[in-house]
Amino acid sequence: MKLRHTLISIPADGIWLDGKLSHAPDVRGLVLIVQPGASAAVHAREERIAAGLQHGGLATLTLDLITRHEEQRDPDARFNVSRLGERVLAAADWIEHQPPLTALPLVIVGSGTASAAAIRAAVKAPTRFQALACLAGRPDLAGAGPLRSLRTPTLFVVGRDDPATALLRQAFDMIPGDHDWRAAPGPEPEHMAPLQQDASATILAEWMARHLPALPAPPPEPLPPQPESLPDMVDRPATDSI
Repeated sequence: MKLRHTLISIPADGIWLDGKLSHAPDVRGLVLIVQPGASAAVHAREERIAAGLQHGGLATLTLDLITRHEEQRDPDARFNVSRLGERVLAAADWIEHQPPLTALPLVIVGSGTASAAAIRAAVKAPTRFQALACLAGRPDLAGAGPLRSLRTPTLFVVGRDDPATALLRQAFDMIPGDHDWRAAPGPEPEHMAPLQQDASATILAEWMARHLPALPAPPPEPLPPQPESLPDMVDRPATDSI
């Protein structure tokens, strides 16, 4: 599968959100990877996660939910979960108006406070997202009400050495619908080594494969044309001419 990588900007809340779309015509679905920052370290981590999902036959759209200007001006901008959730929905609206993307099943992956924003978006628009995954982060900031209202199939990927495991488990246990917990090697995603990030991407891809519709079987190749049969030739006795 050969992917086309395109830098994009999505309008939301009077600003433009920067992202990177990696797409091919034969993908199984689209994963919207949202992050609450625009730092080089965040981009490197999300790019590695995206590469693992692409290897699993999925298109990806990595998206910064706050701009560099917002991040520099207000260090607490990443904690405005309500605003971040609205920006996730703006990205979903944009996807719905892109002909190559609109028919693809949409999955959302959030890290940091963007995991809480993803939960709020899935509660507000439950039919838009086929599944949702939190790379640890702060899903608790979504609030008890949204967590208890979440019906989208949900995965928590949590490092075995994550110091916030107890807090994450409390949020996880509030979800009434289909939800799954997977342990990944290492600490919280922000401090995972590259190989540990690869392991998290593998967990995500395998879980998503079970929650996305199967690809339709390719149509059978037409049979090669068969030569037309010739009529049987019958020997006839020669007649004397008169």
